[in-house]
Amino acid sequence: MALRPIKRYGEAVLHRPAAPVEALTPEIDALIDDMIDTMYAAPGIGLAAPQIGIDLRIFVTDVSSGRNPDDLVVMINPELVVADGMQNHEEGCLSLPGFEALVPRPERTVVRGLDRTGRPHEVEGTGLTARAFEHELDHVEGRLFVDRLRGLRRESIIRRVKKLRRSGKW
Repeated sequence: MALRPIKRYGEAVLHRPAAPVEALTPEIDALIDDMIDTMYAAPGIGLAAPQIGIDLRIFVTDVSSGRNPDDLVVMINPELVVADGMQNHEEGCLSLPGFEALVPRPERTVVRGLDRTGRPHEVEGTGLTARAFEHELDHVEGRLFVDRLRGLRRESIIRRVKKLRRSGKW
């Protein structure tokens, strides 16, 4: 297992839809272990494969940050099945460190995909878990939370990222 560097906003892999996982191999299993370790070390509550430069539809989440093993979700080839209600909370992203914004998300989501053994499974989340699921689903679709913002808030974040990039701090 190894910690992987997290890609930052502006890197191409973060801005395009990821490819489906065609087969569960020992390499995919090792990748999932690396993603879990990287998520916890960051620290974060979710991580998608594109965030570590791997162009595959895989994400991991754990809203307990490792305190409750039952909260760890591994989702391969995820798809959103249900999105109900609305919540609007501050959200950040490991690929946009130092930036947060109010992002509207569903209050409840159901996500379907494969677990790490290849078995189909559906997972329901509410509150923070629903937010984490949709946030990571966005990553495998090539979107970041800033892409859900409009107007001055979005422009401000993008302008600050560009300034950091020009100064070599991004």
